[in-house]
Amino acid sequence: MRGFLAALMTLTRLPLWRVITLDKKYFCDTLLYWPLVGFITGGTTAGVFWAASYFMPGLPACILAIIARLLLTGAMHEDGLADFFDGFGGGSTKEKILAIMKDSHIGSYGTIGLIVYFLLYASFLYNIDRTTLLPLIFLADVSSKLCSSILINSLPYARKEEESKTKLVYRKNHFFKILTISIIALVPFLHITEIIYILAIIPAILTAILLRYYLKKKIGGYTGDCCGACVLIIEQVIYCGYCIIYFLP
Repeated sequence: MRGFLAALMTLTRLPLWRVITLDKKYFCDTLLYWPLVGFITGGTTAGVFWAASYFMPGLPACILAIIARLLLTGAMHEDGLADFFDGFGGGSTKEKILAIMKDSHIGSYGTIGLIVYFLLYASFLYNIDRTTLLPLIFLADVSSKLCSSILINSLPYARKEEESKTKLVYRKNHFFKILTISIIALVPFLHITEIIYILAIIPAILTAILLRYYLKKKIGGYTGDCCGACVLIIEQVIYCGYCIIYFLP
C-alpha cells in the first residue's frame, strides 16, 4: 500500500505529502505500481472528456481532457519526452545525450517533439467514437505504464545514482511481483470482448521491445526522462494502432 502511495506521489501532483510521510525506500519501489496509477490518470482524462463532451464540441472536450491530465501529473512525462527528443536528437554519444537531457532548457527537437505529440494525442481522441474512446483511454494509460515499467525494470540506470535529478533509482522487481501487478491491472479489461482492443496492444509491446533495444544501445540503460518518454510514446502507439485497425476498409 505504501508503495502505491509513493507511486501516486511520484506520478501525480496529488498533495498526499500533506497527510503522509514515506521512507525513501518506498519511492524506489514505485515502478511496480505504475499501471495502477494509470487508472487514476486515465480516469481523470476519460472523466473530464465525458463531462465536457456534453456541453461543448468534441475537439475542445479532448483538449480539456488533456489539460486535466497535465494538471494532475504536473506534465512530468511531457517534460521527459521533450528532454528525450533533445538528447537523442542532438547527441551522438552517450555522454552528449545524457548531458543534453540533464539540461533544463528545451531545444528545437524537444519543442517539435511536444508539438507533434499533442497534435497526435488530440487528433486521436477527437477522431475515435465517444463510446469507444472511454474504455480505450483507460486501456492506453494503464497498458503504456505497464509496458514501460517492465521495460525499465529490465534495464540498468544509465547514470550514477548521485547524478539522478530525484536522487532515486528504481529497485528491480522480481518477475512474479510484476506478473501479479500485471494481472491486477489487466483484469478490469476482461469485459472488453472486442478483438480490436487486443490487437491495438500488439504494436505497443513491439514498441516497448524496440525502445529497450534503442536505450540499451545508445546509453546503456534508462534515465528518468526516458521513463516519461516511454510511457507517452507507447500510449500514442496504442491509439495509433487502434485507429489504423478501426479505419481499415
